[in-house]
Amino acid sequence: MADTSSQSVAHDRTLDRDCTTLSRHVLQELQSFSMEAQDLSAIMNRIALAAKLISRRMSRAGLVEGALGFTGNVNVQGESVKKMDVYANDVFISVFKQSGLVCRLASEEMEKPYYIPENCPIGRYTLLYDPIDGSSNIDVNLNLGSIFSIRKQEGNDIDGEARDLLQNGRKQIAAGYILYGPSTMLVYSIGTGVHSFVLDPSLGEFILSSANIQVPEHGPVYSTNEGNFWQWEESIRDYIRYVHRHEGYTARYSGALVGDFHRILFQGGVFLYPGTLRKPEGKLRLLYESAPLAFLMEQAGGAASTGDAEILDVLPEKLHSRAPLIIGSKEDVALVKSFIQDRARESREGLQIAR
Repeated sequence: MADTSSQSVAHDRTLDRDCTTLSRHVLQELQSFSMEAQDLSAIMNRIALAAKLISRRMSRAGLVEGALGFTGNVNVQGESVKKMDVYANDVFISVFKQSGLVCRLASEEMEKPYYIPENCPIGRYTLLYDPIDGSSNIDVNLNLGSIFSIRKQEGNDIDGEARDLLQNGRKQIAAGYILYGPSTMLVYSIGTGVHSFVLDPSLGEFILSSANIQVPEHGPVYSTNEGNFWQWEESIRDYIRYVHRHEGYTARYSGALVGDFHRILFQGGVFLYPGTLRKPEGKLRLLYESAPLAFLMEQAGGAASTGDAEILDVLPEKLHSRAPLIIGSKEDVALVKSFIQDRARESREGLQIAR
């Protein structure tokens, strides 16, 4: 009888997890049915809808005329625009137009935020997002993702410059990403831990798969584009030489930030996209990529740094500001920072001797 009872309890727990949808989970995490809780739940529901639409397009990309390849245009970052970038950006705008929840959408594909005037009297939130991360992977059928962040609008954005967004990442009230791979996953945090959901196509719902994810204190993976080795500062090259000479490290780099981050979140390790000698600010956008993922990583017990400061403390100078990124397990991020600090100390000592 005891075995039957324990099996029944385990079965009930499985059913409970299988019934936990994304919108329900947000309300449970906030332990409230307040207006703000319902707003966040509804916003996450709209993000989930965008994810479903983009995922469907991805799965049929090779069959849909005009889905793959370049548009021939260049975005605000000076990068060639893929057709899927445009489609995904339009999807996010479309699903929030009728929501009444969000006043502005800021995307790395748009020079300025997109305003929804009819929402602004009641929708005091801003969605910041990277519609397609890793778009270079699209035409070769490799994984890619979307990244999002939610902030409350502060003050009156009269001139349309969205200056209230030029604050540090601790102003985020939620952040997450969608991973388009063998299954479509949505990972999010509203400041109460990090939770992942898998899209069940038969239900059309994102179902809870892992709650309260914790990144290991140390992991075997280091993820970076070593093709940039000779363009990096010597301190980063020192770290790479270190992992090459010590056992227990594995290089994994896919060219899609979301995919590489997802691996490290679950397995531990570190992702690096440092600045180069020519571009010390690096490539990744602070508001649309680095800050949302730093929010998640800190909630999971990890760390995120530029090498000099915590990512969530960095103030962007403009909507499309960039910053170097070192993110992952606490011990691994600390190790990378130690090489940076050692080189900085050597440089200071060298200057003192020269004087």
